[in-house]
Amino acid sequence: MADPPGGYRPTPHAAPSDATDAERAAGALLLCRAEPEEVAHTARLLRGPLTLCPAGEPGPGGEARWSVLVPRDKPWLHGGEPVDRVLTGWATALAVGASWPVLALWWDHERAGLVLCSGFRRPVGYEWAADGTPLGEEEALRTFVLRLGLDPVLDLQELGSLTRQDPESDARGRLRGVLAVLARAGLRLPAGLLPGEPADRLRSVAAVVPGNRSLSWSGWREAVRDEIDAVEHGVLGPWPRGPGARFLAGAQCAVGLPLLAYGLRRRDRGWGCAGTLLVAHGLSALAYDRMRAARGWETG
Repeated sequence: MADPPGGYRPTPHAAPSDATDAERAAGALLLCRAEPEEVAHTARLLRGPLTLCPAGEPGPGGEARWSVLVPRDKPWLHGGEPVDRVLTGWATALAVGASWPVLALWWDHERAGLVLCSGFRRPVGYEWAADGTPLGEEEALRTFVLRLGLDPVLDLQELGSLTRQDPESDARGRLRGVLAVLARAGLRLPAGLLPGEPADRLRSVAAVVPGNRSLSWSGWREAVRDEIDAVEHGVLGPWPRGPGARFLAGAQCAVGLPLLAYGLRRRDRGWGCAGTLLVAHGLSALAYDRMRAARGWETG
């Protein structure tokens, strides 16, 4: 995915010697701080096969529970983009279309890292070399703590320890240290879904997790229908109507269409997904507005 202005930029690295090395070493998880039902209709718009699993209970202060998305294919083996860029694109696209934060964990043959995306704000990322050598800036973890609503003292201290040299901890051990901190915020990954595991194993484990859901792209008509259904039966009630709502929907389409075209032209799945999400939200809002008017629900 092309880097947004001022956004997180992954450290350049060499490509693995062949696809077999990439398959063996690379993997990824997408953690969403939202109920699985909320995540499902947005994640379908990523236009890639995914398995969605519940990943914990609400936090001690009533914070939203977690969900985890596991890729069922290996998109980083196609199109020439490494796993970190693919996952940064997916996390950015999900966050643009949602009100909850998205945390991508990724690893390959020489590095591992995380990227936190929230709305249209700049992505925050941190990386470690395979041997656990820190490659990021500690300030990024301060932003990480703030955006996830973690403890600004205790949790920041524990995350800070992951930015210091430790010959006993490799990159994947560092990611598991991040998960230990997030456990206090309610995250409970299903057994076997751990950073460092091969992508094929993650896919197999996710397929047998109780309550899992298989997600895939089913076309624009189904995407718009799912969006409307989610609103009709969601906890927030019906979408607002009127000129203001129609203007916002039109603006989403106006922004999303160029992003979608750019992503298709550059074969960039990240920007393509972001464009798809914006267009789907805009079209759904326009269709919903028209549907309510046809039912005689016009309120002015």
